[in-house]
Amino acid sequence: MKIHSNRLIPISKPQIGRAERLAVSRVMKSGQIAQGSEVLEFEKEFSAYVDQRACVAVNSGTSALHIALLSLGIGAGDEVIVPSFTFAATANSVVLAGAKPVFVDVQSDTFCVDPTEIEKAITVHTKAIVVVHLYGLPSDMLRILDIAAKHNLKVIEDAAQAHLAEIRGKTVGTFGDAAAFSFYPTKNMTSGEGGMVAFKEDTSARTARLLRNQGMEKRYENEIVGFNLRMNNIQAAIGRVQLRKLPERNEKRQENAIFLNQRLSGLVRIPFIPDGFTHVFHQYTIQVAGERQRYVDFLREQGIETGIYYPTPVHRLKPFSRDITLPITDSLSKKVLSLPVHPGLKRKDLIRVASAVSEACQRS
Repeated sequence: MKIHSNRLIPISKPQIGRAERLAVSRVMKSGQIAQGSEVLEFEKEFSAYVDQRACVAVNSGTSALHIALLSLGIGAGDEVIVPSFTFAATANSVVLAGAKPVFVDVQSDTFCVDPTEIEKAITVHTKAIVVVHLYGLPSDMLRILDIAAKHNLKVIEDAAQAHLAEIRGKTVGTFGDAAAFSFYPTKNMTSGEGGMVAFKEDTSARTARLLRNQGMEKRYENEIVGFNLRMNNIQAAIGRVQLRKLPERNEKRQENAIFLNQRLSGLVRIPFIPDGFTHVFHQYTIQVAGERQRYVDFLREQGIETGIYYPTPVHRLKPFSRDITLPITDSLSKKVLSLPVHPGLKRKDLIRVASAVSEACQRS
């Protein structure tokens, strides 16, 4: 097979246009660059997508997770159940809150945390569950909420990769006690950097506002010890434009995923979507047979970038090393491979990707 084009097909590509540039210019001309009215409007507009929950904008998705935990009272001596098949930020935020992450396995078809494994891991010290909606697919929130209610546990949704994903028409970020979203450049929407926390209770949201701004809502009236985790007006202005474009861009990702499904079904294990669930395809992740690196190398030769999310389970990373067995997580970390699915792809790009994967399968 020969490369059809010298143009690299990237695994992700931020979609920044004229409207975003004009929004930044507007803020720059105003001179109000720090956290201000743009941030407040962004919080209000984002709230409309998460059932009018109280939203607090911060400087990153990790900060969003961190202050979500702290605002719900999670701290020293507490155990928090998290999947190991995720980005390290999920566990980092638990440790930064002073608590202990307890790692559990995921489901082999959805890649999301296994509710049965959650229940097995609960102890007298367990105070919360962090649920990761991985790759853009919601976790099984209805079962998880039942378990949390039974054991009086807080539920935090790590929705960093799942903006507007749904379960039976209900959007992620509206199930748990709090939800954290990321606006990193590779996400389905971006503000350059940034994050958002959506809270079920207004009192928790107020605590988060204090924590993000040195412990104060009114200047020099510090109420608690806090951080500097603020989002600025430039980021918020970009985020507001991106939020308006998000539904259309998610739809484009879904269309691209359908195309790849049609071409790759039977060759590799394509993404699974349970009935009633809406996947927003932050990543289009397949499972390959044989040596994964051969696929990576061959696709790179064809000018196609791929991603491995994640090559090392969190429980095997040095800061979190645990002597535990999570067989599905360990297996998936060796099989998963993410292909380009972002809305910047053209039909000819998708054909190139599918053709290259097909040939890679024949060579493996």
